[in-house]
Amino acid sequence: RALVMSLFFKAYLAISRRLCDAGILTPDAVPSSERSGADSFHTPVLRSAQLFERVSSEQPTHDPIGKPKVHASALKQATGEAIYTDDIPRMDGELYLGFVLSTQPRAKIIKLDASEALALPGVHGFFSAQDLTAHENEVGPVFHDEHVFAAGEVHCIGQVIGTIAADNQTLAQRAARMVRVEYEAVQPVVVTIEEAIEHKSYFPNYPIYINKGNVTQAMAEAELSYEGSCRMGGQEHFYLETHAALAVPRDSDELELFCSTQHPSEVQKLVAHVISIPSHRIVCRAKRLGGGFGDKESRGISVALPAALAAYRLRRPVRCMLDRDEDMLITGTRHPFLFKYKLGFTREGLITACDIECYNNAGWSMDLSFSVLERAMCHFENCYRIPNVRVGGWVCKTNLPSNTAFRGFGGPQGMFAGEHIIRDVARIVGRDVLDVMRLNFYKTGDYTHYNQQLEHFPIERCLKDCLKQSSFEQKRADVACFNRENRWRKRGLAVVPTKFGVAFGVMHLNQAGALINVYADGSVLLSHGGVEIGQGLNTKMIQCAARALDIPIELIHISETATDKVPNTSPTAASVGSDLNGMAVLAACEKLNKRLAPIKEHCPKGTWQEWINKAYFDRVSLSATGFYAMPNIGYHPETNPNARTYNYFTNGVGISLVEIDCLTGDHQVLSMDIVMDIGSSINPAIDIGQIEGAF
Repeated sequence: RALVMSLFFKAYLAISRRLCDAGILTPDAVPSSERSGADSFHTPVLRSAQLFERVSSEQPTHDPIGKPKVHASALKQATGEAIYTDDIPRMDGELYLGFVLSTQPRAKIIKLDASEALALPGVHGFFSAQDLTAHENEVGPVFHDEHVFAAGEVHCIGQVIGTIAADNQTLAQRAARMVRVEYEAVQPVVVTIEEAIEHKSYFPNYPIYINKGNVTQAMAEAELSYEGSCRMGGQEHFYLETHAALAVPRDSDELELFCSTQHPSEVQKLVAHVISIPSHRIVCRAKRLGGGFGDKESRGISVALPAALAAYRLRRPVRCMLDRDEDMLITGTRHPFLFKYKLGFTREGLITACDIECYNNAGWSMDLSFSVLERAMCHFENCYRIPNVRVGGWVCKTNLPSNTAFRGFGGPQGMFAGEHIIRDVARIVGRDVLDVMRLNFYKTGDYTHYNQQLEHFPIERCLKDCLKQSSFEQKRADVACFNRENRWRKRGLAVVPTKFGVAFGVMHLNQAGALINVYADGSVLLSHGGVEIGQGLNTKMIQCAARALDIPIELIHISETATDKVPNTSPTAASVGSDLNGMAVLAACEKLNKRLAPIKEHCPKGTWQEWINKAYFDRVSLSATGFYAMPNIGYHPETNPNARTYNYFTNGVGISLVEIDCLTGDHQVLSMDIVMDIGSSINPAIDIGQIEGAF
């Protein structure tokens, strides 16, 4: 109703303005401050500039590190020639998998009848929990608290109950719709965090706490105090390529999987578990992904496991690529969070104490929610030093598809709370938020509430550079002037600093492997444990190998990520892909360099091809593996107090100017300035692309 009134008023203003311009109404009939209410947004002419550090040209000609090299498959992707999972040509006898999904948020399955679907010509099988033992049916990335197929009960809409294997996609989906499922509703159905709190619907062993200092005493001594809360909703991943898998049986008990996943080793391990054969008989391959953003770290199993089971049982290739609506129904989102906090601070705005409760909405299974919560708890203070802290965390169990990893993995949600806190304090003490930020910033050498020392903390520099680059003071004056002169359109200017810890929260994942094969013609095939999701990881790995071997990047190729080349890989996630895999690539290159050293000494003026040819005839091994384990990581207050939680931190500051239409709620970002400190960039073009893409 309010919107209808607003639109009517907008039309009234627009018509009045035209009548004024035509001289029918007097010029003052519509006050000048109201006239802009008639406008609507148009896409402005886009202008942008990217600034980065240039590497010196004194480096050897082959060294590509630090140079803005083009993404290795950019041209193929731009022209549509790049091959993704579902672009693999159809195989002889191939079947397509259709999904039978739950239509109830929480219910017992009374009856499951696929006879009508199986009677259709071209339908070759129906698979459900009946086709697996209870043990085989239990899966999950860390805790096996999920099911390949719903076992007697469904916990959310979109849960997989069964699958149909048929000759083609249309038939498989039609047959899946013919499978009859009868339910008996179960109460209560819990959807929101508030409902979970009301019903005490938490996963076991929660809450957990992180403590620093004495919060109770600091609160009692604080000059001012405040209680507040903030919340952040979910977000759909919306990668361009939905979840996809192609399972191909080889020989009598081997299986090859082409899968759109950030974690091929996880898919391999769980497929082995479900079909009860060892991992060495299963190969999982991922050439490239059309985006993942975290959802393909653990949720790829929803498609890969049913496809693998059908292929293994029917001895035929089985393919599935989810439609967009299926993908959004089956998979979870970013974790919604609710924060409740109590603050103690001085009249100047210096925060002395914070007692905060963090609740995340995990959905129906644990997935990686425990780790997302821990990262949010470690990032809630963002860039601000708070001497006395108590952080409590709850993982809420609800009847939604299991929420999962999503760019930042709890970090953005935590920092969101920190930025609310700093603004609350600034508002209450009546000071400029920038002054309160500066007053509370960590300094180099300070310790976080999880006892990690900040060895280098350049947030002041980032802020100073960003304020200057964005002409902040001028913009602020312009905004104040604009808001005075326009009643129905308002502008706002936001400054947000960030601190993001780089490392996997689970210690054993901070490892990587690589394999380098050099062929007799001098060409190099590189394999590593990371997956190319479009983020340019392969390009960076080629650059690392080119520098380490001192050869042109044109000689190096990465074909795919496969579990038979590099085993036991970690997921490509947590912003550590190039750190971990790059070090593994360097370790492999160092082995090769040692073997080639005597040949280079003997023939110092030779070319790379001549050295390789000589090594081959001298029977020197031209294949090497590399491995890297991140050192001094895995902090635990009792068992490992001297280690760090994160390997290092990246910092940045963003300043955005936004205009809103108060009548309709329509809005537009007018300008954005970002300054990121990411150390010495391996490839500035790719890093800038990642920063802009993330924004």
